Amino acid sequence: MRFQRCKMLFGDTDFEKLQNAKILILGVGGVGSYALDCLYRSGVSDITILDFDVYDETNQNRQIGSEAVGAVKVDRLQELYPGIKTIHQRMDMVWVAGFDFDPYDLVIDAADSTKVKIEVAKKCYKKLIMALGSAKRYDASKIEVASIWKTHGDALARKIRNELKKAKFTKKFTVVFSPEDDKCKEKGSCVAVTGAVGLTVCSEAIKKILK
Repeated sequence: MRFQRCKMLFGDTDFEKLQNAKILILGVGGVGSYALDCLYRSGVSDITILDFDVYDETNQNRQIGSEAVGAVKVDRLQELYPGIKTIHQRMDMVWVAGFDFDPYDLVIDAADSTKVKIEVAKKCYKKLIMALGSAKRYDASKIEVASIWKTHGDALARKIRNELKKAKFTKKFTVVFSPEDDKCKEKGSCVAVTGAVGLTVCSEAIKKILK
């Protein structure tokens, strides 16, 4: 039985909560694809993924599905995870302004654009789990979970905090981040961290659903 071990862990009532949760994942690259895999294997049956990219050869060090170079990411992942819903859409400010987040119980932000991340936070902070910088690092033990206002040592977190302060936005939302010092100047990456961030995001999502 596919979910037998999950039911042993969560119990029937909580497992039913997972199955009924509606989750939106923004961005399915090195972080988002692992969050998807974890949620799918944990019994969440109503998952929508949104991404506009196609796989590039350089994605193969960290992204699930990336062996299919040239394929649209959401299409490939739908083949690997039957039953998920997909939106092939570029994430920009116009999209955030017009998109209806209300149907979803949780929104996982694994997007790359800082401006988009800030606008998503303003719009749905109550049900948001945001993944922050995971490139340029390889020590997964440094990963932390906190409110955006309690983050430290993460340049992207600092930038987002500053922009939210300028906008006089003071609400809390959950972020997964790493204060590990950058190990390179370019966008080097290791799946030990990008994948672990995605799995940590999934863990936080499960905790929120069951709470």
